[in-house]
Amino acid sequence: MLAANTVKGVSARRCTKSITRRRQTTTTAAKKGDVVSAAATADAPVVKGPIIIDGQVAHSTTELGLEVFRDLGDFASGELTGLLKPVESSWQPQDYLPDPESDSFLDEVRELRERSQCLPDDYLVTIVGDMITEEALPTYMAMLNTLDGVSDETGASGTPWATWTRAWTAEENRHGDLLNKYLWLTGRVDMRQVEVTIQNLIGSGMDPKTENNPYLGFVYTSFQERATRVSHGNTARHAKIHGDATLARICGIIAADEARHENAYSRIVEEILKRDPNGGVVAFADMMRKQIVMPAHLMNDMKHEELNGGSNLFADFSIVAEKTETYTAFDYADIMEHLVKRWEISSVTGLNADGLEAQEYVCKLPARIRKIAEKTAVRKAKAAKANPKDLKFSWIHERTVSV
Repeated sequence: MLAANTVKGVSARRCTKSITRRRQTTTTAAKKGDVVSAAATADAPVVKGPIIIDGQVAHSTTELGLEVFRDLGDFASGELTGLLKPVESSWQPQDYLPDPESDSFLDEVRELRERSQCLPDDYLVTIVGDMITEEALPTYMAMLNTLDGVSDETGASGTPWATWTRAWTAEENRHGDLLNKYLWLTGRVDMRQVEVTIQNLIGSGMDPKTENNPYLGFVYTSFQERATRVSHGNTARHAKIHGDATLARICGIIAADEARHENAYSRIVEEILKRDPNGGVVAFADMMRKQIVMPAHLMNDMKHEELNGGSNLFADFSIVAEKTETYTAFDYADIMEHLVKRWEISSVTGLNADGLEAQEYVCKLPARIRKIAEKTAVRKAKAAKANPKDLKFSWIHERTVSV
């Protein structure tokens, strides 16, 4: 995974003025009851907001935004739901694990444990981090249910958007289950420390800065699902290289699920852009200015700082992911470029001044991120060569990974 500060230079040098201006304007408007929103157009008033909670904008959804999602109800119950698989035809974790009812169960576990000995510690850190991210699924469902116009108002609502969120969550739930059980069987990781990290992460939640706004929320999920697809795809490739074909297959099927989910969320944004091009483009730019914060950014194992002189667990996990090429700043730029092309941002018309500014910003951003990533990679390579850093991870029984 990628920490937000991996591409910090873009925000620090280019975006601060714009963000500050938007926050100041929104704060003032919230006090006066005026019309301002991250995804608002001049003629689309904000619904009962925005309001400021803990210094952040909340409920910035516009009347037009709510109308867009009411209009998309049939799309959600039709095409969107069609991108999920029926339970009866879905894979389940047990399909890829030793069968405890089989006479050969112990032999299969022994083979799995022997096979896993080929996995190096830096690989184990990345796949444990990915698994922990998947296991924090309750947080992601909760986040989706904070979005105006698409939330599940009862917990079992039959509305198209509520039904979609629960079905998506049910598919995602298998990912953490499978990786967790597989890693438990290997005997290579400290499962109690992993479980402590999972509990802490779910308890801490996440702050994607989506303002309860479905425009922002679905830009975030489009980006994040592709990032997860990339990460799982790379762990699959690396597992195969290291000699664990079964783990490679597991990571591969999870990556395939993420690809379907990425397509689904990207389709939602495409429909937003058809109905509200200005609001859609401005929302895209807004999330990119904030930078996509990875969902596990608040992970805490209650030991890492002590083991590493106060160093942050997620930041160090991200360093290992970068070193192993599981997920890098270049992947961040590639995802950004992919979304700009998929959503045909450069061709969107009917934009006002804010929309045109946002359009120019997002179209130029991938190249800027790549340039920063290249400079950062050179600097990190020199630093690693001159002064290698050893990181201890409780997940792997406090063994050391050199970066």
